[in-house]
Amino acid sequence: MRTTLIRRAAVTTAALGLALTTAPAVAQAETATTYTNAPVRVTVTVQGPDGPLFRKKIFTWGHDVTTATGGTHKCDGTNGSAHATKVPTPTAALDHAAKRNGFTWDGTWYASFDDYSVDTVKGVSGGGSAYWSISVNGTPTPVGGCQFEIENGDQVAFTWTSF
Repeated sequence: MRTTLIRRAAVTTAALGLALTTAPAVAQAETATTYTNAPVRVTVTVQGPDGPLFRKKIFTWGHDVTTATGGTHKCDGTNGSAHATKVPTPTAALDHAAKRNGFTWDGTWYASFDDYSVDTVKGVSGGGSAYWSISVNGTPTPVGGCQFEIENGDQVAFTWTSF
């Protein structure tokens, strides 16, 4: 009987020790995924047909965006199932830049793409002969501006581009 109790105590102690040593790793893994939408600092540049319209470093994260034409929709990287969790995006960065620096932008919402098309920035529209292209670190985004993940230090550019 005494041997059985000693074995049980040893097994329980070993199991508890194992649980306690792995708990911090599990907690750290959960914390890392919790902060996927933490603010990042990026440089936002808006280049119009006649030159620069805006350039500044800002803090941004994925969030709901509201435009006059498109209404309110999420713009947090989960659009189009691009990411499983919320992340900062180029269009969210443009929205934060506009709100914090006193300029406007507008975009049409396309439900079929689950994303906005940027139509006007600081009163400059693409119209029938141009559009606002989005690039990150000099490379055009392969998906919409609410689907592409941006990271600390990225250069986010919205450039008026003629056809």
